[in-house]
Amino acid sequence: MTVFDEDEPARAPWLVTLADLSLLLVGFFVFLQASQVDPAKLAAGIRAGFGVREAAPAAMPVDIATATGFAPGSAAPVDTGSALEWARGAARDPRTLLRITGEVDGSVADVDPATGSGPILAADRARAVAALLVAQRAVDPARIVISTGRGQRRAVLALGFEGDR
Repeated sequence: MTVFDEDEPARAPWLVTLADLSLLLVGFFVFLQASQVDPAKLAAGIRAGFGVREAAPAAMPVDIATATGFAPGSAAPVDTGSALEWARGAARDPRTLLRITGEVDGSVADVDPATGSGPILAADRARAVAALLVAQRAVDPARIVISTGRGQRRAVLALGFEGDR
């Protein structure tokens, strides 16, 4: 039988702690990889939890017309005859939506007289054209969307295809 004077440690202590640290790091990174969340799915889940419906995609534009002749600082439509006839024909298809974008030219004179705001004048121009179309029974008010923009003194009527909704 062999007699040992001292018990030799099986492993060096620093090697044991290094192996433990390595295993902890590997486990941590495996955990991170396994818990990755798709941001789109997370956002959809949060929206569903709060009862928010998904936004409908914008209607695909297929045709445009313009109502021009607005005086600087005025929302009174002047030349709307062609736009009115165009809208009457365009609104025959119930799968379409009419987006009316009121525009200002960005000059100092082309602003709302009461507020001095260009975007308010642009919205007033779009609203005035929309009111004319509804008053003439050219388009159902539920199928009109109003927006504002910057470009010329006009209102742009864009016909968009929404499909079967």
